[in-house]
Amino acid sequence: MEARIARLESDVAHVRTDVAEIKVDVRALRERMDTRIDRLEGKLDSLESKFDGKFASVDTKFDGKFASLDTKFDRKFASHDEKFVSLKDELASFKVWVLSTQIAFGVGVLGVMARGVGWI
Repeated sequence: MEARIARLESDVAHVRTDVAEIKVDVRALRERMDTRIDRLEGKLDSLESKFDGKFASVDTKFDGKFASLDTKFDRKFASHDEKFVSLKDELASFKVWVLSTQIAFGVGVLGVMARGVGWI
């Protein structure tokens, strides 16, 4: 039984040394990963600042282009506003004409019906 316990103790000692080596390897791996993550974060920050600069310049270019388009459209349609106002007036008078025509047609139909029935 003593031999078995001695063998178990030696196996436990080997397991302890293996665990200690694994701990050292994990620490070294953690340190390497930390440095790599720090480098990657630095690169991402610089890339983000580059993108912000590029997008800001594109945004200002688009703002300028849209502003010039707005002024062009305003100049184009300013002359057409008078035409639209006259078109609205014409549509209003057309509505009145259509309504009066429908009333006249209805009165005419009622007159013909009254004549046919003998009321008139």
